[in-house]
Amino acid sequence: MNELTDEQTKRQDFVDNAIYHLIQEVNPAGKTIDWNIEMIGDVRDVIREWLVERMNIASEQTFYPYLQE
Repeated sequence: MNELTDEQTKRQDFVDNAIYHLIQEVNPAGKTIDWNIEMIGDVRDVIREWLVERMNIASEQTFYPYLQE
């Protein structure tokens, strides 16, 4: 069974946490927003589109590693 390496897992955690903190920072209500991986994933998809597809400055694997099927 394939697994992500420790470095790949750390990268995923870094990206997801950075997005979560960004959401907290830009929230004008000042109310804490609960962790919501669906929301984080939606934001991550937009960032990935810009960095990987439009700007071509990262690959999908370097931006957010995943296991290939």
